[in-house]
Amino acid sequence: MSRWGMIIDLDKCTACQACVVACKVENNIPSPPEGEALKNRTISWMKLIPLRSEGSESERTTYAPVACQHCDNPPCIKVCPVDATNISDEGIVRQVYSRCIGCRYCTNACPYTVRYFNWSAPQWPEESKSYLNPDVSLRPKGVVEKCTFCNHRLQKAKEIARLEERELHSSDYVPACVEICPADALVFGDLEDSASEVSQLARSPRAFRLQEDLGTEPKVIYLSQGE
Repeated sequence: MSRWGMIIDLDKCTACQACVVACKVENNIPSPPEGEALKNRTISWMKLIPLRSEGSESERTTYAPVACQHCDNPPCIKVCPVDATNISDEGIVRQVYSRCIGCRYCTNACPYTVRYFNWSAPQWPEESKSYLNPDVSLRPKGVVEKCTFCNHRLQKAKEIARLEERELHSSDYVPACVEICPADALVFGDLEDSASEVSQLARSPRAFRLQEDLGTEPKVIYLSQGE
């Protein structure tokens, strides 16, 4: 059984936000109505946050892409009363929108603040509707949404592999953010495959996880900047 994970190399990341834009386009993430941003009601499944590190001579600030960390021990699923958020056998923390009742317990439990409540019905200009991804649902008002590692791509890759009567290869499934990164700072794959690039990078001495001391066991792993 696969265990999907992501590596983000901060030495390569230029904070260009291509991953942020690709995520929005791929997953039909709407822009909030006018005035909602002032109420902190924006939706962005992936965001850039500043990480400050103290070097030997001066303090440095780098910007790190942050999405759902797809924890192996996710606190969000423990508090959901309707099982709208759950973890798959392959380690992907899923969000079942048709089940969500909007109580936002999961949002409060997530230490990474990567879950977003949909305060208003999604709206797109008429000329933009033809660009919506038909493989991804349009979330209604009143539900929580978040990164799913582009789970719809995994399902499509599995179906293609089944039709071709072969095993699913790790390279068959790549989230939009990883595919678009111009600096190849994002690497995705099966952490259970010891030969995969993502598994090897996860064992790097530069590897660290956000708020690792909380015991959430994220499957998004960062590589620190070199000296």
